[in-house]
Order: sequence, then structure tokens, then C-alpha cells
Amino acid sequence: MKNQIQDFPLDIKISFHKIIDQYKDLIHNEHSSIAKSYMEDVLDYVSSFPKLVEGLDDPEDLNKYKDAIRILLDDLFPNILTNNEIKAASLPFHNIVFNSTKRLKGILANAGEDFELSIRNLDEDMFYVYGCILILNHHYGYTIDFSRPLYYDIPDANGILKHYKIALNADFIDITPTETAIDITEEDVDLLIQNIDDIDLWRKMFPPLSWIFRGFTITNLIDVTVDDAISELKTTLLHPETSDQEELLKFKEIFQSIYKVSDLRVGFTVFNKREMVFERMNTKNAHSFILHDKLVNDCTTGICSTSFQRLIEDQTYFTIANIDEYSKLNDNNLLVQNLKANDVKSCILAPIANDKELLGILELVSYRKNELNSINAIKLDDVLPYIVTAVERNRNEFENRIKAVIQSECTSIHPSVLWIFEKEAKHFINDLDEDGLASFKDIAFKDIYPLYGQIDIVGSSEARNVAIQKDLLHQLELIDTIINKAYEIEELPIYDQVRFRIKEFEDDLHENLNASSEQKVFNLLQREVNPLMEHLTNQSEELTALVDEYQDQLNPETGVVYNHRKKYDETVQRINRTMARFLDKSQIEAQKIYPHYFERYKTDGVDHNMYIGPSLAFNKPYNKVYLYNLRLWQLSTMVEMENRFYQLQKSTPMKLEAASMILVFNSTLSIRYRMDEKKFDVDGTYNARYEIIKKRIDKAYIKNTEERITQKGKIAIIYSQSSDEREYLRYIKYLQTKDYLGDNVELLELEDVQGVIGLKAIRVNILYHPDETSTDKSITYEDLVDYLSK
Repeated sequence: MKNQIQDFPLDIKISFHKIIDQYKDLIHNEHSSIAKSYMEDVLDYVSSFPKLVEGLDDPEDLNKYKDAIRILLDDLFPNILTNNEIKAASLPFHNIVFNSTKRLKGILANAGEDFELSIRNLDEDMFYVYGCILILNHHYGYTIDFSRPLYYDIPDANGILKHYKIALNADFIDITPTETAIDITEEDVDLLIQNIDDIDLWRKMFPPLSWIFRGFTITNLIDVTVDDAISELKTTLLHPETSDQEELLKFKEIFQSIYKVSDLRVGFTVFNKREMVFERMNTKNAHSFILHDKLVNDCTTGICSTSFQRLIEDQTYFTIANIDEYSKLNDNNLLVQNLKANDVKSCILAPIANDKELLGILELVSYRKNELNSINAIKLDDVLPYIVTAVERNRNEFENRIKAVIQSECTSIHPSVLWIFEKEAKHFINDLDEDGLASFKDIAFKDIYPLYGQIDIVGSSEARNVAIQKDLLHQLELIDTIINKAYEIEELPIYDQVRFRIKEFEDDLHENLNASSEQKVFNLLQREVNPLMEHLTNQSEELTALVDEYQDQLNPETGVVYNHRKKYDETVQRINRTMARFLDKSQIEAQKIYPHYFERYKTDGVDHNMYIGPSLAFNKPYNKVYLYNLRLWQLSTMVEMENRFYQLQKSTPMKLEAASMILVFNSTLSIRYRMDEKKFDVDGTYNARYEIIKKRIDKAYIKNTEERITQKGKIAIIYSQSSDEREYLRYIKYLQTKDYLGDNVELLELEDVQGVIGLKAIRVNILYHPDETSTDKSITYEDLVDYLSK
């Protein structure tokens, strides 16, 4: 196309083929003879202008076909709206408009003869990238979102710069490749979207004029001059560098200007939804007419029922045009008393609320009656959204300060108990601001039921030791091969001595691998082998190649072979990461049962603690049925974790086995947050028995046997009370109907361990699903082993 930008991926041809095709489709489905006849006449008329379909190469030709284009686009540009809409047909990113409405023509005429349309803040590189993304979306079917606000800045007849937001419609375009176009793969797209600023890459993938654009776009302009002005006001009003006092002064000046009341005063009161109270803003400079001289007040008694309804429930303005008259009917109202104490004669109370909740109350007060009323309250509509932003920012900053105190004093806190830490943090901040002295108190919860579970890797220590043994033996074999080759070249006694030492270490590793074995081999390498390797690299090319091959297999940080251990470590890490992620995700649903404290930690497997009780949840009724629900959730989740464990084995470097266990504790206990250790722990000597059981139970044996209670392919439920046994047998029976558990249910007694006596266990076999998609097919552990070995 003549006069188009050459450095652009699209070769643009102005074509109206798509709208013509749309007319043809509409004719077949149109039942009105009048409408059908009209469309046929339009098509008959434009058929004499084949260039409208073929495409115009020169925008100058638009003037030649302007009547035909106007008739063709009449449905898109109805004449009845031409004085109202700011609209035109256009070419993407070229600032060329045609078939404009009368209103747009008038706007451009007032801008002056020398004015040229130009999109604000769109540089040449981004202009090119946008053209490429247009190709990806329209030709390849991607949905890459590259939308951003685009604006034309156009002066009016008085020279005032007005701002128009651009809305583009691209329904009437086709994009096709030329012979020079490069076929774009999914890998190319992955690379491109990660390198938006690499313009050379985009030009390489989309050479200039390598694609053909046929069609036109429709541009709608929206006058946002007032919005821009308010945005500037917002920038001034909510500048992050302003102090609290400066910000409040700006609020006051703005509202005095809006209402033309020189002595108008502004206040603000925070609304605490959780405790249903009004609170003073955290800055000392902020005034509250609702609270007057109080720090906190119950919102149900602090304001009357009408204002409560309008402000808190309906979140609409509440106005009192004449305080003196209002007080005759509401003299005992605390709000009225506080307003009269400040000599207020009229006021507007405006709710500051985002889409989710009420944040606070903006208070505008006047010393004269009727000066503030329900009519001029509407003036707040334009500025209130920005006050909401300011309040949210202020609240977020205060909450961040609270979180910083909690983080500093308590480390990370589970969301279920965050409320009490926030409460203590507020006391901490208030004490600190008051006299510079503050201490964070210990936090305790009483009458809590604990739940504990673990999925453990069976024989993890043995598996890791075997991996270490294999790596060390392999490294010694590599060294032995090199020394033998060196001895063939040069029969030095030192080579024979090193071979003897290697044989000695190999025999020792085969017979007795212990904690010191690795260190002994490491010392051998450091003192005898590594210096020798440096010597051998200078003896022959063959030895140099062998030494290089040996060193390539070493871990650069430790200097030892790290193959089998790497497989073990990677397998354990993947298992723990997957188990922890699954448990965390499942916890989201568990919290919906009843808010409870949860923590999990990774060892050779994943352990978790849960605590549930009325003192943990804020103002939420508690019933023991929530405990039963959570216990059933825990049991079913542990079974699902076992399934995830083995489903993962298909892709892990090593095959490992799991054993799962749940500990049932029938009595309640107390937990306390230890400030020195920054974690929750059971509180009191009696409750310590629970922690003792947790630490020792997975090593317990079945009474009068040498068999551990935890076994692969089964889940063990440890308990002490008959009521617990009956409860969990019900859960097991239910999960058997769901194909979670098998029919092999064992009731066992445990050997007494130090400090723990009288424990029993239910042990039941787990049914497995070979993969996540085969949930309708369950197999036993033995079948699972066969499946994984294939």
C-alpha cells in the first residue's frame, strides 16, 4: 500500500470482502422482504466496484470510492447516530481514518489543518510487536492479550487538549502469509512472549511486509477528558510520598473546594467487620466525629438503626441536614451527642467500600444547617473511588506493619490463627507508639483436639546407604581402571600401592558400610588419589582422556561420584514436593469443614499436625461433628497421598515404598505458641505425653512379634480408646465402599515403648489406582508392584 509504513510486518490492503460476505449470509436467513431487498440492492450496487473486494493499495483511492463505502458501511455507521458517535473506519496502527461520523469530522476540523492523528505513548518497536501479535491471534488462533489503553490527544477549537480512548473492532480483517513469511511454531511463540523487548527477534520471525492484511477496522473514540483530570487529581491526592498530615490536609482542601464551604471539616472512622466495631484511624492526625474522643465503639450502639442500615448494610450515604432537629427524635443517640459536641449542624456520612467490604466511613461536617444534605452528597460520586484507593493503601500499609511485627516476633503463622496474632500485634503497636515499650505475649489455645499423620518412605536410610555404597564403589572402580592403565605404561611402586589401598577400601565397603565410610574414602581421594591424577594427566593422551572422563562424573562441589545418590535425592525431593503440594491443596477444602490449625513438614516423607477446637476459630460455633469430619477427611486424604506416591513412581529415577500412619488422641490438650522457638507446641506436662507418642510410635512393634506396626501397602491407625476403634471402623467401612480400602482389616495391640503403654492399632490394606485417570479401577499393593515393574 502506498504511503504506508515500510517497517511493519503487514502489507495492508483496504478490503471490504468480509462485510460483503456477511451481507450474502444474512440474505439467506432474512425473512423480511424489505430488509432482504435492501441488502440485495446494496450488493448489486457495490458489485460494480470490484476493487472494494480485491483491496485498495493506496489510501488516496478511498476518496474515489467514498460513496460506495458509505453505502456498504451504512449498517455499521447509522446516519441517525452520526452526530453522537465518535467513530470511523480505520487501518490498524496507521492513524488513517475514513467514513467518519459527523461528530468525529467536526472534532478533527476543530483541531486545525496541521493536526495529525497520533496514538499516545506507542513507540515504533511496540508498534511493530503489536502488528506481529495481530498475526499470531488472527492467523494462528492464539489469544495473546495485548490490550492496553490507547489514546488520541486532540485539541479543540479553543486549544484545550482533549483526550479520547480508542476502542478497536477487528471483525472485518483477514491475515495471510506471503512467500517471505516464516511459519511460526509453538516453540517460537514461547520464545517470543518471553522476549517482548527483543525487537530484533520479532523482526526475524516476522520480516517487514511478509504478511498480507486485507480488510479494515472500526475505531470508536470515547471522550475521557474528565476521567484524565480526575486521574491527575488522584495522583496528587494519593501520592505515596505525602505524609499522613499532608494527605489529610489535601482531603480537606478538596472537599472544601467541591462544596464551596471554607470551614468544612473532614473525618474518617475505620470499620472493623470481624468485631463489628468502629475504630480510630491509625494516624494520630485523623479525626473521627463518630467516635469523638473514644478509640473504639460498638457500631450497633455508636450509630442509630437507620444510619446502621444505610452505611453498613446498604453502603449508601447517610445525611443529616439539620442536627438540631434530628436530635429531638434521637437525643440519646451516641452519634448525635458526638456531633453536637463538635458543634456540627449538618453532615454527610459516606461509606468507603470496595467490591468486597466496607472499609470505613468518610465524615463531612459543617457548622451550618442544610449546608450538607442528601442532594449535594451526590458530588462525592466522582471522587469517592479514589478515596477508597487511599483508604485501602493506608489499611494495607497498617496491615503490612502488623504482619511485619508478627513475622519478626512469631515467624510465619497459619491463616486459621492469624486473627489472634493480628490482635496481639495491634496491642504491640499501640503500646510501642504510646511509650516506646512493648512485648508480644505468648498465645495459647485450650481444649484442642490434635490430629497427626505421616507418610514415610520405607527403609529410607538403607536406600540412601545403598546409593552411597554404589557411588563410592563405582568411583573406586574408575580410579582402579586409570591406575591399571598407568601401571601398564610405567611400573611405579606408588601405582601398585594405590591399587592395594583401593582394593582394601572396596572390601571394606562391601562388608561394612557405616557413617565413617564416606569420610574415609574422601580422605583417600584428597591425600593419595587427587595428587596422582594431576600427575597422570601429563603422562599420555590416553591417560588424560581417562582422567577427564573420570572427573566428568564427579560432583564439582564434593569431588565424589554423585549418581545413585542424586537419583535417590531427586526421587525423595519429588515425592516430598508432590505429597506436600497435594496435602496443601487438599487443606483448602479441609478448612471449609471448620477452621483449624495445620502444619506440615518434610523429612523422609511428609508429616502433618492439625489442631481443632472452639478457641482456635474466631466467633464460630463448634460441634464435635467437625472433628469427626476432619478425621474422615484425614484418613481419605492419607489414602489419596499413598496413591499419588506410587503414581509418581512411573517417572522417578528410583522406586521407593511408603508406609502411612495416623495417630488418634482421644483427649483434648492445650497448645502454646513458644515465642523463643517461634512455633506451636503442646502445653503442660500431661499434654507432653502426646508428643512422646508421636516421636516413638512409628518405631513400635506389634505385641509379641518382631513386626513393625507401619507396613508398606497398609495404613495404621493408632489409638487407645474403644470409642476410637468403633469410630474408625465406621470410617473404614465407608471408604471400603469407595474402593479406597481393602477387606484385610487387622485389630492389633502394640508393644509398650518407653513412656507409652496400652496402645492399639487398626491396620487395613490400601487399594490403589494405577494412575490419576483410572479412578474407577482399584488394585491391591501386590498388583501395584507388578504394574510398576513393567
